[in-house]
Amino acid sequence: MTAERPARFRKAPLLLALTAAATFGGFAATWVRETLQAPGLAAPEAAVPAMAASAPLPAAVDGQPLPSLAPMLKKVTPAVVSVHTKQRVRVNTPFGDDPVFRRLFGIPEERISESLGSGVIVDAQRGLILTNHHVIEGADDVSVTLNDGRTLKAEFVGSDPDTDVALMRIAAKDLVAIPLADSGKLQVGDFVVAVGNPFGVGQTVTWGIVSATQRSGLPGMGFQNFIQTDASINPGNSGGALVDLHGALVGINTASFNPRGSMAGNIGLGFAIPSDLAHNVMEQLLKGGVRRGALGIDSQNVDERIARGLGLKEARGAVVTRVYPGSSAAAAGLREGDVILAANGQRIDDSDALRNFQGLQPVDSKVSLDVRRDGKPLLVQATLREQPRTIAGASLDPRLAGATFAELPESLRRQGASGVLVDDVAAGSRAARNGLRKGDVVQQATIGEFADLAGFRAGFAEPPGQLVLQVWRGGVQGNLGMR
Repeated sequence: MTAERPARFRKAPLLLALTAAATFGGFAATWVRETLQAPGLAAPEAAVPAMAASAPLPAAVDGQPLPSLAPMLKKVTPAVVSVHTKQRVRVNTPFGDDPVFRRLFGIPEERISESLGSGVIVDAQRGLILTNHHVIEGADDVSVTLNDGRTLKAEFVGSDPDTDVALMRIAAKDLVAIPLADSGKLQVGDFVVAVGNPFGVGQTVTWGIVSATQRSGLPGMGFQNFIQTDASINPGNSGGALVDLHGALVGINTASFNPRGSMAGNIGLGFAIPSDLAHNVMEQLLKGGVRRGALGIDSQNVDERIARGLGLKEARGAVVTRVYPGSSAAAAGLREGDVILAANGQRIDDSDALRNFQGLQPVDSKVSLDVRRDGKPLLVQATLREQPRTIAGASLDPRLAGATFAELPESLRRQGASGVLVDDVAAGSRAARNGLRKGDVVQQATIGEFADLAGFRAGFAEPPGQLVLQVWRGGVQGNLGMR
């Protein structure tokens, strides 16, 4: 593959459902539905229903009068920080790296890109701050400004792109932390307050109610179990705190939905990562990295044809199409043709829902699966095992020596991508000479069908005589023959 895009390649852009509102500093996750993109189908202004009036605040909490949120916020706001990031970005020119051209027109090789977000101090003794991965992603320098005006350099501890959680550390005295609530006890209708730094104007507070819990299926995001709220979450609020009326942290603000873009303002669809999930990821990051459990299966959606063939009353669920040897599913007795309808009581409508459920479970999790086998109900108990996140190409086939393959980020999968990611390619290696590059997405190959890293690895159980990879790279798709 070359920069000139040879004739054997064709355009194959991925659908991007999230856009970063970098103009304002920080991030606004914005999804645009296809129906809203088509002018002929868009609803006219008059057809948009008016927003319901916000419910009044309760007169008391735990029997104590609470005419104002101010007493609670005095305890909370010192724990919410502004996050400043700087990133060196190379400045491209029509004449590439020609130094004469750069000097002639005064074009620098690099520029500094700055953005703003928010963060939450969750451990005052250790100076631990939770924020979103997308707030600090790619940053060369990160600093935080406390509510009292102090600005401190932040140390990056770790992050998990698939849940959009990141952890930082600062060294400072007299810090204030927010206690963590049990987000699993949240109910629709509970009052919540969002604190952050929207648009970089300074610390701001908004309030509303919990509109939904366990929200998933949103395009462009990773593994999802969001709290949905109508509290205003705007660009720069990302990484900020969502607290209950006791001042305990119930979520980390991460995204807002607005079909007209961030310029249209808030329309009451904000999403936050539950504090239980954020805390679990934080503890794993402190131990060196996130480890996820998996069943070790391939699955596909149950359509009307499959439902009729399997004797199901409705077309929903994830049908098992392959069980990998030595996997959690194999040990639990799952079989090809089994249909998974629920996991730990959580409804499973399709294979994406099953994948999302697994992605939120740590290694060694006990899972109870509601299964239909030959049309009859069956309860299967499984203990999730860890699947390797990366594989050395040399362990699969000598022609791939020097390449390292990894699971695709879940956010890319939700944009329509499939396959495995080329995580690294050693310079001068056989894989490099065959044309593989870091960042390539291997979508298909002559080894057979695969959806993820486990399937890719299984395809090499019998060494293929000819190995051709279908690769997507920067909007271009084509075939690479491995020699």
